[in-house]
Amino acid sequence: MAVLLQIRDAYKSYGDQTLLDAAEATITDDVKVGFIGRNGAGKSTLLRILLGEEELDAGEVIQHPGLRVGYLRQHDPFHPGETVLDFLMRDSEQPEWKCGEVAGQFELKGAYLEGPVSALSGGWQTRVKLAALLLHEPNLLLLDEPTNFLDLRTQILLEHFLRNFREACLIVSHDRAFLKATCEHTLDLTRGKLTMFPGKIDAFLENQAERIEHDRRVNETVRTKQKQLEKFIAKNRAGANTASQARSKAKQLERLKLAEIAVDEATARIRAPLVSPRQGPAVRCHEMSMGYPDFTVAKDIQLEIEHGERAAIVGDNGQGKTTLLRTLTGSLEPLAGQARWGHGCEIGVYAQHVYTTLPEHQTVLEYLEY
Repeated sequence: MAVLLQIRDAYKSYGDQTLLDAAEATITDDVKVGFIGRNGAGKSTLLRILLGEEELDAGEVIQHPGLRVGYLRQHDPFHPGETVLDFLMRDSEQPEWKCGEVAGQFELKGAYLEGPVSALSGGWQTRVKLAALLLHEPNLLLLDEPTNFLDLRTQILLEHFLRNFREACLIVSHDRAFLKATCEHTLDLTRGKLTMFPGKIDAFLENQAERIEHDRRVNETVRTKQKQLEKFIAKNRAGANTASQARSKAKQLERLKLAEIAVDEATARIRAPLVSPRQGPAVRCHEMSMGYPDFTVAKDIQLEIEHGERAAIVGDNGQGKTTLLRTLTGSLEPLAGQARWGHGCEIGVYAQHVYTTLPEHQTVLEYLEY
């Protein structure tokens, strides 16, 4: 068991926000680690530090001389008009036969391999990036939210790939089921501190809940003791015979500290709005065709969803799930047929790339008021 990475006494802050505060962690060559923490805790920042793209304010990252890092990039590293095979050969500097062999592990064959990367959906492009990773023969994979925008089949393929990958992984994800399926260790970043737990995420969360409950009980005991000491000090500090005892109790009081509890941090609570129950169809499609002027994605769609139902739309990337939603909500006109909403329906839309539509010049409060 070799140590691939060691983080020692690491400090990192932006302005008055401290992300790493004397943080320490060790990653060995035989573990797959799920990296968790609240949004904004500093997980992606730490990955950039490990990649050498940012520096610590203090502390150090010690790398094994034989470390070969593979990073699943969130941005697209492709050139305009480049085929999958061209990209793999350019990125890895490996021969054509080797690139084709590795690409085949991700079902990248025939037109998928010889065609332009730009024609592939997000899920298939993720497969291309995974193939490129393997061609570099890394012994540590760093993955930052790898399941974003993946269809179910590609996510299953990614899980299978990671379970069979024989080297170390550090995976940032909020997908609890995905981490449970792929990682046997859990690394938590909370209030600037890194905690490595030798178990899956479910066991970590159970252990965390037990520690929080223990800390709460200890805090209650401490508060009770503080009140007793404060009462004694107030009663006895003025007396000639008891003043020294009061001073001694005051020193005890100073030494009593409450444990910080992670769940005391502000937490968003989102409640669904109350909706008056209705009968009949909420939305109905009749012989509807959808797509674009030069391309029909699907036709003869017959669909009816009743009020109160919850429907999941599944399918591979690129099959038209988003096109269907856009057609139902009116941002795309049907090519034929119709989609009709029931009387009084008020539609709320959360788009896949909603963050790109948020105005940068407004504060959160200003946008919500708007």
